[in-house]
Amino acid sequence: MSLNIRRVVTGHDKNGKAVVVIDEVSKNVISRRANHESCVIWSTGEFPTDNDGDADNGLRPVGTTDPNGTVFRLVEYGPGVTPRNHRTESIDYAIVVSGEIDMEMDGTLVHLKQGDVLVQRGTIHNWINRGSAPCVVAFVLVAARPVERAGRLLTAAN
Repeated sequence: MSLNIRRVVTGHDKNGKAVVVIDEVSKNVISRRANHESCVIWSTGEFPTDNDGDADNGLRPVGTTDPNGTVFRLVEYGPGVTPRNHRTESIDYAIVVSGEIDMEMDGTLVHLKQGDVLVQRGTIHNWINRGSAPCVVAFVLVAARPVERAGRLLTAAN
């Protein structure tokens, strides 16, 4: 596996003219488990965000989500990816860029393929690639309050 992502980021020069400030193959590809790679394209630490400054927010340290902002990440799930059942305190917008994948949540299985979109609203879930080819998913995660049901907060720790 080798997630190879061209990242183009715009900004402004000192006179306010719109310019490309970054045009590169992303260098911050990481893997924290077998058959899995991810790359943060951009993140914000506040909402609404501030578009001033020259910092490369793709290199900002973030967890799965940012409790005060957004995270734009691409993930490649290889066949047989190691399971990670988890919940996030965010609303996640996902687009399957290539391949196919199953999302499992509390006994329900949803099959997604290239071009499918998903809105994940704080539910516990796991990604399973049963195919023979990698699946790439683009995620935009926006901070959200934890869901409350039956007097219980469903936090990322549950």
